[in-house]
Amino acid sequence: MSRNDDIRRMRQLEQELDYHSQRYYVDNAPEISDFEFDALLRELQDLEATYPEEADPNSPTKRVGSDLTTEFESVEHRYPMQSLANTYSSEELGEWIDRIVKELGEVEFVAELKFDGTAISLCYENGALKRAVTRGDGRRGDDVTNNVRTIGAIPLKLRGEGYPAMFEIRGEIIMPYASFDRLNREREAAGEPLLANPRNAAAGTLKLQSSQTVAHRGLDCTLYHLAGDNLPYTTHAEMLSAARGWGFKISDHTAICRSREEVEKFIAYWDTERKALPYATDGVVIKVNSYAQQRTLGSTAKAPRWAVAYKFQAEKALTKLVSVDFQVGRTGAITPVANLEPVQLAGTVVKRASIHNADQIAQLDIRLGDMVYIEKGGEIIPKITGVELSMRPTDSKPFEYITHCPECGSELVRFEGEAKHYCPNQSDCPPQIVGRIEHFVKRKAMDIEGLGGETIELLWQNGMLKDIADIYHLDPVQLASLPRLGEKSAANILEGVRRSKEVSFERVLFALGIRFVGETTAKYIATHFLSLDAIALASVEELAEAEEVGEKIARSITDYFADENNRRIVESLREAGLKFDMEIKQPTSNALMGKSVVISGKFAGRSRDDMKALVEEHGGKNLAAVSANVDFIVAGENMGPAKRQKAEKLGVKILSEEEFMALIEGAEPIEKKTVVEPKTEAEAKPIQGTLF
Repeated sequence: MSRNDDIRRMRQLEQELDYHSQRYYVDNAPEISDFEFDALLRELQDLEATYPEEADPNSPTKRVGSDLTTEFESVEHRYPMQSLANTYSSEELGEWIDRIVKELGEVEFVAELKFDGTAISLCYENGALKRAVTRGDGRRGDDVTNNVRTIGAIPLKLRGEGYPAMFEIRGEIIMPYASFDRLNREREAAGEPLLANPRNAAAGTLKLQSSQTVAHRGLDCTLYHLAGDNLPYTTHAEMLSAARGWGFKISDHTAICRSREEVEKFIAYWDTERKALPYATDGVVIKVNSYAQQRTLGSTAKAPRWAVAYKFQAEKALTKLVSVDFQVGRTGAITPVANLEPVQLAGTVVKRASIHNADQIAQLDIRLGDMVYIEKGGEIIPKITGVELSMRPTDSKPFEYITHCPECGSELVRFEGEAKHYCPNQSDCPPQIVGRIEHFVKRKAMDIEGLGGETIELLWQNGMLKDIADIYHLDPVQLASLPRLGEKSAANILEGVRRSKEVSFERVLFALGIRFVGETTAKYIATHFLSLDAIALASVEELAEAEEVGEKIARSITDYFADENNRRIVESLREAGLKFDMEIKQPTSNALMGKSVVISGKFAGRSRDDMKALVEEHGGKNLAAVSANVDFIVAGENMGPAKRQKAEKLGVKILSEEEFMALIEGAEPIEKKTVVEPKTEAEAKPIQGTLF
């Protein structure tokens, strides 16, 4: 065959494979066998290898994926991806419907199942997939196009006609139960940690660096919303029908409802029937059907006023409690975990459940052999919520909580006011050491890429990591020789270690893993004392003077630095070159000078971390809790009701995102300068000769 014949054959194969992908993944009506499909695919792969310059970026061969790794580019959404307002109450939903009807008169609603996966926005130009972007913060997301091309349910090229030259379609990428169960069976056989649930598995898979691995995991996708300029549709239902005709997978489980009663009937039906679906759902989305009426209602900065998500109540199941394991966390906290007779719950087989602490066991009077109620809700690990006492064995005995650490044998302690028991052996209890290392490397601490939980466990088992300081003394040859690593992975880890030396002091302090010192508290302490040496020398009373540091946190800090092993680790980190002094940045304006602010909820335009950074940039202080000391709260979507009630009770002002931005944008800038300056001359001197 000539080159021209080969290229014509390539185009023909692309069309045939696109057609059969549509019939298999979207229409659920395959016309050829898997063997025949694979033969056509191999033929196209061979031709593309011969003529790589003629390969289409949206070729069906992209479904197989690549083992090449790429960094994800952050991209701005052309049309922001707003969140939906949520309700768990049929009364609240009814009030929302009544308000819409009162404002608009006659209204049609479209009720759709709410899929429990990860949101995606697909951009098409001239009928071809151009880009796929995660939701991110609603304003910007990650470009995951290469991974999305491997998902059979997503058309790489549209069929039919009438689609706009450029548009975006939004939907949910999900992992069906069959794919989730298969993947966990494979991980269990390989001795790898099991994935928590299909939703987290879908989100994690989409962010994998190898699209070849993504292709293997069996993701699915359902689309439900079009975004674009001058779209030629008058209703949401019309848009769904048109998109289905172009080859998109649109849910069949939708209904047009003309009254509150019809919406409630749809919800009641699917609250039961969803349990038979092959994928996870967590509610129903109700939208105003007419686009003209949607425009009339408009949107807030956070969410459209013409749509709402009704969330189903958490599912429950009844099963037998077989035994209880006790896990040890990085702070020594003991967490009991129940082993159960396997039971189906929310689409997955559940074998374990949380019990939290000894008090909950006593309160529920949980005993071995009991039939217990478990609930999943939003929890990764289901929790026990009750006991069916009518089914309790006659020889049942009250549960006896352990008195010694299951890992190192140390006698457990329970601090005043604490619900959990703790193992006090911080220096020699293996799970505590490994847990502290995992905490040290995570993104909001030292952010060392390549050192995940499995790798840390591998290094621990091979004697290469005994504490966090050993990270800065890893041998590249020894590292590369370990199973599953190699020279490239070792080089990436060591580069991450090198970059971590530039991490700011407040994050270093957080990374140390001092009990009760969270991310925000570490920032306040760092800002107050300006150096690690000053913190280490401070008394309980002096530490308690820092913002949001009470006696409990202060004592935890002094206990940490009183430990000889901790002092040795800190000295080793100093020698490695970590930042032990605060870099003080002057605010860009005085708009919030002297103001204490609480940031709560989700924001349409920026992340919560971005909002907190703006507070500090303009001279304000971030507080975590609502109190009389708070000047105002910036409230985003889903602000906690308890916080709102407390704010209203105390008379604390609540600002929207728009009001907050207007407040800081109108401020006069002040001259910026950066200084590093300890609080006193004494604090400027290293204390190696005394404490360290």
